[in-house]
Amino acid sequence: MILYQEDEFLQLSGIQHYAFCRRQWGLAHIELQWCENVRTVEGHLMHRRAHDGEIVERRGDLIVSRAMPVQSKELGISGECDVVEFHKASDGVYIPRYDGYYHVLPVEYKKGRPKEDEIDILQLAAQTMCLEEMLCCQIDEGFLYYGETKHRLRVSITKELRAKVRTIVAEMHQYYEKGATPKGKRTKACNACSLKDICLPVLMKVRSVHQYIADAIEESEE
Repeated sequence: MILYQEDEFLQLSGIQHYAFCRRQWGLAHIELQWCENVRTVEGHLMHRRAHDGEIVERRGDLIVSRAMPVQSKELGISGECDVVEFHKASDGVYIPRYDGYYHVLPVEYKKGRPKEDEIDILQLAAQTMCLEEMLCCQIDEGFLYYGETKHRLRVSITKELRAKVRTIVAEMHQYYEKGATPKGKRTKACNACSLKDICLPVLMKVRSVHQYIADAIEESEE
């Protein structure tokens, strides 16, 4: 197994960007271009409430850690978990920091409502895999908390989800090492993207020179 060094780590949060749009991820994480809009500002404000420094709360047999730094040398990513809950349990993993055995439960905060796709779920799965590597434990589930519904959604961290995370991260590393921003495909989601004026998705419809010549030759032969 090849392990990444810390200077090779990519941002864990980039997994969500990449799953949403590879080009958006490339513009933000390779070209370092970013613009705010109402949606991104609302998201930042919500995460700021969850990430009030690395605060640790104790509530009986429950320990809540906020803005917990995580990383994975296997995946080559690092970032923060919004909330990680440690539930005291005799069959849990030993956590030296808290001098006891606990079940570990990651909780990711999102604005809005649950999505039909797996974008949020993939980010939670990546956080879970980082925690497992760091704490030498198995975590079978996590939660997504949505600000609009104020409700937790339980997520099973399946083998299929883990495989998708590994595939996405491997592709991210390949693009990053080449310094190549992926091409994009215009969708309805482009209208809500904060980078649409930088990405100019409308121009994605313009034919390449190669395609233009090929089409011209085909037309002349008809």
